Amino acid sequence: ANEILRNREMLNEILAAHTGQPLDRIEKDTDRDFFLSASEAKEYGLVDEILQKPESEESDQEES
Repeated sequence: ANEILRNREMLNEILAAHTGQPLDRIEKDTDRDFFLSASEAKEYGLVDEILQKPESEESDQEES
């Protein structure tokens, strides 16, 4: 049980360092299920960029 708590604490510290979010917010958000859309994850600092298909490829596939 202590190892799980240490791992959780370490992960929360890593997330706080890399996302720029305060540690108390990370702890609250990771305590239970916490779902984000792609744009919310970008705002939160979990992702750097959202990849999307170019418009031309999407319209070409729809015509086929």
